[in-house]
Amino acid sequence: MLNILYRRRSIRKYKVTKLDSATVQQLLKAALLSPSSKGTQPWQFLVVDDAELLKQLALAKKGAGLLKNAALGIVVLADPAKSDIWVEDAAIAATILHLTAETLGLGSCWVQIRERQFSETESCEEYVRRILGIPENLKVLAIISIGYPDESKPPYSDSDIKFDKVYLNKYGSKF
Repeated sequence: MLNILYRRRSIRKYKVTKLDSATVQQLLKAALLSPSSKGTQPWQFLVVDDAELLKQLALAKKGAGLLKNAALGIVVLADPAKSDIWVEDAAIAATILHLTAETLGLGSCWVQIRERQFSETESCEEYVRRILGIPENLKVLAIISIGYPDESKPPYSDSDIKFDKVYLNKYGSKF
């Protein structure tokens, strides 16, 4: 697991190569196996591989432009009626998607949607919901862009690990 964490980096440039259905199935299986509070599984996933829809999603906010070249975007949704901690449950599933993508030789990047604005009158969540026909009862946490990387980033090293952020027994007591 540590090897995967050292290698996984946010990738924002993708090759123009589609993912085969078996690879997409693996990503979805991993997300659907994600842990959730009390096993409520409040998350749902909307897979977008249509190039025109990805271009529209790329306009959702500043920083979302990378979606237009991704092989797919997985929209991470959740039903707040199923869990009061849907944000945490959905974030865990999104993280599992990132790690699984890395193990499959894919790049990924988190595009935050929740609590972001598309325009002065419309939130990113409302924009994405409108574009993709998502029902009002579901919340949109993020879109995970996925594709074959067209950029290379060095893995993290031990010098990147900030143990000064870790305390022992009481806050402020160095680990």
